[in-house]
Amino acid sequence: MAQSFSNRTGIRRRRRKAIAVGLLFTAPWTVGFLLFKAYPIIMSFYYSLTEYNLFSSPEWVGLDNYIQLFADEKFYKSLYNTIYLVVFGLLPHLAFALAMALLLNMNVKGQSLYRTIYFLPTLVPAVAASLLWLWLLNAKYGLVNDLLSMIGIVGPNWLVDPDWTKPAIILMGFWGTGTTTVMYVAALQDVPRSLYEAAEIDGAGSWRKFWSITLPSISPVTLFLIIIGLIGTFQFFTEGLIFAEAAQSVGGPENSLLFYAIYLYQVAFSFLKMGYASAMAWMLFLVVMALTLIVYKTSARWVYYGGEK
Repeated sequence: MAQSFSNRTGIRRRRRKAIAVGLLFTAPWTVGFLLFKAYPIIMSFYYSLTEYNLFSSPEWVGLDNYIQLFADEKFYKSLYNTIYLVVFGLLPHLAFALAMALLLNMNVKGQSLYRTIYFLPTLVPAVAASLLWLWLLNAKYGLVNDLLSMIGIVGPNWLVDPDWTKPAIILMGFWGTGTTTVMYVAALQDVPRSLYEAAEIDGAGSWRKFWSITLPSISPVTLFLIIIGLIGTFQFFTEGLIFAEAAQSVGGPENSLLFYAIYLYQVAFSFLKMGYASAMAWMLFLVVMALTLIVYKTSARWVYYGGEK
């Protein structure tokens, strides 16, 4: 009896020690989060309920900032522009990255060199890449329109025509899918070869193997990339700002490049309406969280995990 009690006491002591060691190792992250993340998050919510311009004390206005959002035409325009990128940019970019991953996963001579060359554009800073694409998309002497003219197509005025500014941003995005492609290549290498061999015995062709084996096997990575891409696209900023400034306006032609993060930046640091900008930030958080939850909830229908039967 005494020995059993002693054993339980020893187990509890070891558990407490393990918990203490775990907390000690996580302490730097915990302290950093409380100091540099938790406090700004709490204060931004408080400021969203106030009128604040950095130079005077916040004045409580309650939900006025949130009510004003729904009467702000630029709010709807910036939200539309951002959702446009999500709908017409995110999935095509993922599909393109997967296609390139399939090519780079082929066992051919010089495979490592091809992978390196394809990944290099990802290392180019966003500002430099944007300036490069401003030249490529120039309507008069840009390379893109020159290539289109070779096949008899008159290229649009990418940087001035409001109907083509967002497609120009999406076109530029295909150039920087290196990181996504690398993740897909890693996922493709984890697909069991035995599944392909069994499919070949059953007489399955290339398309059937891709549709029934490859896609389901890499679906967890696809889910991760969709969620990360969704969050990243709603924070789209640098490239849109540079393209808009090239058109000599903050939001581009007819505000076609006024993305949500750019408008939030403009409200906060150009107009110094920190309370209103904080409300925009929290609205962005709610929209992204809602869309992420929708994607996650629907993932049960198309995401397959290897341990499932």
